[in-house]
Amino acid sequence: MFITSLDIGTSQIKAIIAEADKNGKLSLAASFKSPSAGIRKGEISDVNEIINSLKEVFGNIAAVNKSALKNIFINIGGANVKSHSSRGIIAVSRADNEISQDDIDRVIKASQAIKLSPNRMIVHTITREFIVDGVNDVREPLGMFGARLEVNSAVVDAPSQNYKNILKIIEELGGKIIGMVYNPLAAGRSVLTKIQKDLGVVLIDIGAGSTTMSVYEEGKLLHTAGFPFGSGHITNDLAIGLKCSVKLAEVIKIFFGCALVKEISSKKEKISLQDIEEKSGFGIAELDKNFKNIISRRDVADIIESRLTEIFEFVNNELKLIGKNGRLPSGAVICGGGAKISGIADLAKTELKLSVEIGFPETNETEIINPEIGNDVNDPDSAVSVGLLLCFKDQWLKNNDWQMTDKLFFLKKIFKYFAP
Repeated sequence: MFITSLDIGTSQIKAIIAEADKNGKLSLAASFKSPSAGIRKGEISDVNEIINSLKEVFGNIAAVNKSALKNIFINIGGANVKSHSSRGIIAVSRADNEISQDDIDRVIKASQAIKLSPNRMIVHTITREFIVDGVNDVREPLGMFGARLEVNSAVVDAPSQNYKNILKIIEELGGKIIGMVYNPLAAGRSVLTKIQKDLGVVLIDIGAGSTTMSVYEEGKLLHTAGFPFGSGHITNDLAIGLKCSVKLAEVIKIFFGCALVKEISSKKEKISLQDIEEKSGFGIAELDKNFKNIISRRDVADIIESRLTEIFEFVNNELKLIGKNGRLPSGAVICGGGAKISGIADLAKTELKLSVEIGFPETNETEIINPEIGNDVNDPDSAVSVGLLLCFKDQWLKNNDWQMTDKLFFLKKIFKYFAP
């Protein structure tokens, strides 16, 4: 069967088509990127615009294999997605006190009994640990004996209209969603190793409209958070500071940007219009026909560093809340489009007081049968789209099947594989 991972972001829509065999092995056949519209800070702001943006992508998917449109794994993101710690407690039902799957399902459901406003829905319930008769850190209680079963969970909830809107849009375009995964969890699945999750790590995904973070320790998800600004805000800052178009500011950020002012050797180092044309391949008239200035690289770096410092300050504040600032042995891993800004790892190391590396999606679990998509897949910007495929693979191997007719089934099942 063919499946599609669909990462709908603020600036880009990314899709990867893969063929899954009966053992869940994934062969990557095609990937597509298209400009996104109608998305603001990771959430839908204009239905008609996002429909128009998706039409081209869906046409490309259908040209590869029409059935791939009926098996879509999609992301959910935005600063309004929240995670909460929750606890469930039940009495074991069997007379002999052997813990059954029904007991496990009941205690997980009990942990979902949190107070939510009417316009929010639970997206994931992620098991951190089970506790049997007071014994902590039980990974798999099935078959064990005990009178009382407890669970510590992370419950992720989101505005229900986000799900309803995207479900309606995908169905109107002839597609079908079979799974939805919160951005930090999908990115973590493709970028982080088991060792990093065991020792302690924070993953920072800097997208165009928002930034998300997730913290792991002892293989468990400890914390997630989202902030309503990302690399697109750096572009806007540059456009204001340099008094140029947003299109030109984006090119300057990509080809000449630097996250550290001190890395610019001289205040006199300039970026000429000819430099921009040679590096980017665009004529300056295409980018900003009225722009005539000579640009200081130091000014560009100063603007970028200021915004990134703000982002890392928010990350550090979240780490302080959970007592992990400067205390994660595997440090920080940065992915997303913002991860490609020159010098960002060095700036993050200074601001977070942690070791820092750029996160690239792990592709050893897949086979790239189309060599033309290698560069698209092996990119920090593809962390979520590759992670969505790996989430599909995990669920396939867990259930040995993926025949879902109930469109809400995945909300109950999809993150059981996150259990420790």
